[in-house]
Formats: sequence, structure tokens, C-alpha cells
Amino acid sequence: MRPPRLRAVASSPLPRRRLCTAATSAASSSPAPQPERAAQPLSAQFARPPAVPTEVVADDLASTLRALLASSPTPHPRAFHLLRSATRDTRLPPDALVDAVLSAADDGSPAVAKLLSHVLACVSRDGRDCAAAAAAYSRMVARGVVPDARSRTILLVATARGASAADALTLFDEMRGKGYSADATMYDAVMRACVRRGMLGDAVRLFDEMAGAGVKPDGHVYALTIVALCKLRQADRAVQVLGMMREAGFGPWDSTYTSVVDVLVKAGRMEEALLVKDQMLAASGKKMDVVLATTLMHGYCLLGEVGKALDLFDEAVREGVVPTNVTYGLLIKACDAEGMTDKAYELCCQMIKQGLRPSTYVFNLVIKSLLMDKRWEDAIGLFEAVVDTGVPDVFTYNSLIIWFCKHHKLHEALELWGKMKEAGVTPSIVTYNNLLLGYCEKGCMDEALKLYSEMPGKGFTPNEVTYGTLMRGYIKTKDFDKAYTLLDEMHQNRVPCNEYIYNILINGLCMVDRVCEVDEMLKRFVTEGFVPTTMTYNSIINGFVKADMMSSAFSMYQQMCEKGMAPNIVTYTSFIDGYCRTNCCDLAVKLLSDMRLKGIRPDVAAYNAFINGFCKQGNMSHALQFFVLLLKDGLTPDVTVYNSFITGYKNLKMMEEAWKFYDSMINEGIDADTETYTTLIDGFSKAGNVAFALELYSEMLAKGNIPDDKTFTALAHGLCRIGDIDGAKKLLEEMRRLDVRPNIFTYNMLINAYIRYGNLQEAFQLHDEMLKSGVMPDDTTSDLLVSLEPLEESPADAENPVLNSAS
Repeated sequence: MRPPRLRAVASSPLPRRRLCTAATSAASSSPAPQPERAAQPLSAQFARPPAVPTEVVADDLASTLRALLASSPTPHPRAFHLLRSATRDTRLPPDALVDAVLSAADDGSPAVAKLLSHVLACVSRDGRDCAAAAAAYSRMVARGVVPDARSRTILLVATARGASAADALTLFDEMRGKGYSADATMYDAVMRACVRRGMLGDAVRLFDEMAGAGVKPDGHVYALTIVALCKLRQADRAVQVLGMMREAGFGPWDSTYTSVVDVLVKAGRMEEALLVKDQMLAASGKKMDVVLATTLMHGYCLLGEVGKALDLFDEAVREGVVPTNVTYGLLIKACDAEGMTDKAYELCCQMIKQGLRPSTYVFNLVIKSLLMDKRWEDAIGLFEAVVDTGVPDVFTYNSLIIWFCKHHKLHEALELWGKMKEAGVTPSIVTYNNLLLGYCEKGCMDEALKLYSEMPGKGFTPNEVTYGTLMRGYIKTKDFDKAYTLLDEMHQNRVPCNEYIYNILINGLCMVDRVCEVDEMLKRFVTEGFVPTTMTYNSIINGFVKADMMSSAFSMYQQMCEKGMAPNIVTYTSFIDGYCRTNCCDLAVKLLSDMRLKGIRPDVAAYNAFINGFCKQGNMSHALQFFVLLLKDGLTPDVTVYNSFITGYKNLKMMEEAWKFYDSMINEGIDADTETYTTLIDGFSKAGNVAFALELYSEMLAKGNIPDDKTFTALAHGLCRIGDIDGAKKLLEEMRRLDVRPNIFTYNMLINAYIRYGNLQEAFQLHDEMLKSGVMPDDTTSDLLVSLEPLEESPADAENPVLNSAS
């Protein structure tokens, strides 16, 4: 006969009544008859039954268990089924389940431990509330019931997966502290959680405890320990545990070997890493995979042995390994760091051809390296290969645009600007400033002003770089007053005027031959809060020196010292340059001695001031003496020093000597620049060797040097001297292609040549073309077209101070 409470619950309209009826069928051989129900309205039949309190269900469960235990000394199978159903169906809290079992039997009953172990296993497997499961375990232990090893393992695994690693570790340490047994599965579960959550030291500690506990690690435990040690950068122990794993008969997985190789690589122990690699391949019978190969390449790169990394890359590819983005990325970065632009470019092209997409960071590295090596065509080609993939970002575009703008290739910069808009890449303030620089370098101030006016509407506020760029542009076109008005605009827009801006304006006065106004402007700026620095005074001194106003330069030097500012190497170099320019080389030499007494060591620029001064005087022997002094001081001459000698010998029509210095420069690994080539082209053209001058021009282009108007003037001059006017005229087309604006000397020289050979129509057409291009005629142009008489001396010889000073 069922207990009264159980009978009442069984007959109540509970939604989950199946639990109770299933239990009572085990306690009674014949089911109790169901009471007849009176007819009810449909609304009442389908109404939600009232909720049964948790305490009622728990009491019913305890009563049912009590009845089941009373029928047999050992737990009936239906008791286990009842408890499993309780955890799934009734959603009784785990502690209520524990209390129900404990109230159904004596604490010391063997059945209680089995039933509670089953409860713990069921609750843990449910996995919805690991904390509640752990609390139920603690409740059992507090009542003196020890769940079996199986249920404890299930609890630990569930806690390790569903709760925090710290909770799993605390629970495990608590079990071990109470002397409960533990197996490899328990260790594996907790160690896996510790590794996953970064508790690496705890994972290693558990591994070390296993030996004392008499538990033999399995393959999973060994692997986890090795992973933890590798992440802790404990290479020696990782190698030791790897050996233990192999001795225990467990074949390490490839990933385990690779982890050990990686930690050895990062420790710089490449020989040991290669040994582990050989063990791995011998054990598995496989070939090296891409992960292992990439790890070893990384090791070589960390040691700076990029060549070995590249050799390994080639070997791996031959063996069928398919490189990944990671492989290419680390090799490209290593090549870039070593200045191996060719190889970095080759790898990037190979990567793209393979169908892989480089990261934006890696791609930008290659682009910048190519631009630094003046390989802009390769950079653009690489850019075009990936422009539709979304790899180029605003930094990519900015790098290309600024390079083109600095090298007077405004047309290419504007093409990129258009592509940037098409690709949906949002420009930055840097992009706008770069394009402004391009316009200003070309003297296109109207276009620069138009772009500047667009910035606020696009959400960009002009900054000091914006204003500084525009100021430099106006100063370059000799329009200082417009540059100065920008200062008022900066004040109105609350853009801070810093040393950078003030120095641009002060230096600008010197550049537009208004150096006499500098002192007054400086005083005005000081009243506005500007504090002149050594750089400010150096700019003013240099301006006075360039204007051959050495006394004014010295006065400014005295003012600088009175302000407590010590002159530096730049200050002295300006004076040395000035004294050499004014044929006061003895004063320059005395200044050099003063520098040494004050502990200021002359640099390459200071020595070049002497060298350049003597070269301009044609005193090559004295220039060579200072070249020797430069070398004795342990300094390395740069391209400006070599250009001084090349120019000096060219002016003396000693082209063989000039060529010797060029050859020496190239052998020293110093790249020639546009000035170098222009000087040589001019010299060989005037010497009648125009064919060789044209070869130098081709070499110049091949090495990425951008010719300027002086280069084309020199070439055109040489072609006109030998009567090749058509060739000279074609140079104008070449200049347009390269976006180089011809100067007045180029036009005058061609007009003179056409008049000399009686082709007056071409002369006048060239005059019209000159006007359209914005080049204004000078007196020589007018004299030629009015008199129609050619000059005895070419305009390039008689009137081109630009060429003669630069070359």
C-alpha cells in the first residue's frame, strides 16, 4: 500500500506525473485504480494545471525512493531510472536531489553512496549548472558520503569544460586533499582546462604530482604537459618530457613535435630543433609539413640567417610543401629587415600567383621597400595585381602618392587618388597633405588651393602640415606675401603656429631674396610668443650666407650666442660654406680649428663645404686634401661629396677624372642621384660624346632616377650642338610623358637651333607652345624671334646658371 502523500500526489493533475506513477508501479504489483472524472467543459480540460511546489515533488521523490529501498537491500534499477528522470524532467535543484536521497535511507547505507554517485553523474552530465553540481558534491561530502571515482571524474570533466579552469583545479585539489583517488582521465580534464585558460604552471604542477600519486600519464597528459612547457618557454623540460613520452611507448603527435621545435627555435637552439625535426620525420615516416617547415624558417630568421631560411623554403617547395600566408609573411618581413628588396618582391609576386592574398601589413612593407629603391614601376605593378582584393589600405595609397609627389610625378599621384576613390578607401589628412605637396612642388598653386578648399567639406581640418606645405609652395613660386597671409588664416582657424611654421616663413624670406626683412619679422614673431631656437638662427644665418651677407650672418650669430644658444655643427657649416663661397678659405680653415677646440667634430656636410668651395674655384688639389681628411676622420663620403668632385672636374672639362669619381662612388655602393647623371650628361654632351650621354640617360631611367628640367636641357643642348634638332624636339615629348616641365633655357636653345638652320616656322610654333605651357619668354627669346639671327653661343652656354651651378 502506497504512502498517503504519494497516493495524493499520484492522483493530482501534475503535468509531469509520469515520474511518480513509474515509481509506484515498482513498489506495488498491481496499479491502483484511477478515480473516475466528472465531465468538464473544454476550457477546463485544456487549462494549464497548477504548478506543484518543489518541496512537494522532493518529498514525493524521497517517499518513492524509500519504498524502493524497502523492497530490496540493494538499489532497485528503477531507482536509478527515477533519479535520472528527476534530473531531466522535474528540474529539481541538485541539492534537493541529494536531500531526497539522504532522507530516503540511512547515511551509512551502501545504497546511499551508489545513488548519490548516480545523482552526481547525472547532474554533471546535464552540464547546465556546474556550480550547482559542485555544491551537490560538497553537500554529499559534508554528510560523509564519498561519491565513486566515476562520478567524480564526470564532475571534474564537466566543471573543466563548462566552468572556469580555476574552479576545476580547486575542486580537484580538494578531492586530492581528502585522499580520494584520481586517474589519468581526471588529470587530463583539469590540465586541459588549465592549458586552455593559460594556467600553464598549474598544468605542469599536476603532471609532476602524478608520479607521487602513482598515476601513469597517458598520451594526452604528456602532450598537454609539453604544450604547457613550450608556452612557458621551458625548452629543456619540454625536450625531457618528450623523451619520457617516447620511452613510455606513446608516439608523440606531429603537433607535439612541432611545439618542441618551436620552443627550441625561439630559444635560438636551431641544432636541437633540427634534431627533433629529424626524430619526428623518422618516427612518422612522413615528409616535413608546412607548419614544421615554417617554424624552422622562423628560427633561421630570428638568428638573422635569412639565406638558410630561403634555402629551406626552396627545399620544402621541391618536396611538395605548399607555403601559406604565414610562410610568405615571415620570409617577406625578414627579407625587408635585411634590405633584400628583390627577394621580398619575388616572394610577394609568387604568393599572389599562388592565389594567396598577402596581409596589408606585409604588402605595405614590400611597396615601401620598392619605393625606397626607386622601383616605382614594380610597386605600381604589384599594386595593380591586388587592388581589387581589398589588400591596399589608406597607408598603401599614401605611401605611393607621397613618393610620386616628392619625385615630381603628379600625374601618377592623381591617378592613384582617383583609384582610391573608386576602391572606396577613405583618404586621411595625410592623403590630402601629400597631394598638396605634389601640386606645390609643381608650382600648381591654383590646383593646390582648390584641393585645400575642399578639405573642410570632406570632414578634414587643415593642420600645421597643410599650412606649411602651402606656404612652401607659395615661397617656391616667389609669392611670399600669399604665404604670409596663411599665417592669419591659421590664427583664425585656431591652428597652433609652432616652430615649424615660423621657421618656414623666416627661411622663406631668405629664399625670395628678402633676407633684409628677416630681423624685423623675427622680432614680430617673438611678440606673438615664438621662442627662436638654434634651428631658427641657423636658418637665418644660412639665408644671409647664401645672400653673401657674411657680416649680417655674423651679427645673427652673436645674437644667437647672447640668447644663450650654443652654435652647433650646422651653424659652423653655414659659415664655412659662406667663407668658401667668398674666397675666404683661410677664415673657413680657422673656423674648422675653432670647432675642434670646442669639441665639435666636423661631419660630412662640413667637409663637403670645403670640398665644394674648392671645386667651384677649380682648386681640385685642395679639395682632394679635405677628401683625405674626411676619410682619416672615419667618415664615409656621400653622394653630395662625389657630386662636388664630378662637377668640379666637369667644369674643368676633365671628364675622365669626373668619370673616375663616378666609378669610385658606384664601387663603394653609393647610388648616383639625378644631379650626378645630369652633370655627367652635360659634361659628355659638351665634350661631343652625345651618344654616351644618351646611354647615361637610359641608365638613369633604369636605376629609377627621375630626370628633371636640367637633365633634359643638358641633353637637348648636346643634340642641338650636333645638329639633331628632331632628337632635341622629341625630348620635349619625353618631358611631357615624365611630367617634367621644360624651362626657358630649353625653349630658347631649341628656338635658336631652328633659326640657325632656317626653320622659322618651327621656331614660332615652339614659342606658341612655350606660352601654352605657362613658360614666359625672356629677353633672349624676344631677341631671337625679332632679329631672327641665331646666337653665336648657345643660350645654354651663355645664360644657364642653373646648369652651371648644379653641374
